[in-house]
Amino acid sequence: MYEIDEFLLLVRLDAAALEAWIEAGWLAPRGRDAGPAFSELDVARAWLIRELREDLEVNDEGVAVVLGLIDQIHGLRGALRRLSAGLSALPEPLRRELLAELRGEAEDPIGDRPPGAA
Repeated sequence: MYEIDEFLLLVRLDAAALEAWIEAGWLAPRGRDAGPAFSELDVARAWLIRELREDLEVNDEGVAVVLGLIDQIHGLRGALRRLSAGLSALPEPLRRELLAELRGEAEDPIGDRPPGAA
């Protein structure tokens, strides 16, 4: 974890910009008694924000959209990891049946029926 002064030096940012980025919700440092603390993830995110704004000239609204999409992808990857772990814990016959269903390979014992038909 990095204290605020160390973080500012590391990402080559001034305090006013950092405050604006935190206020915009682009960075969310962890609060501690000595003040905010920043993780390696915060460092990487700050460099991404700098690249978007300075190198690619993305405006603030665009930065918010990009960060939101990245956060969604990160959340989906976590959900897929949890789903995979859950599938791995199932008994083999059930796991094979579920995977076949997901691939659209499951046999319909009643024949071809429209979706939602009983």
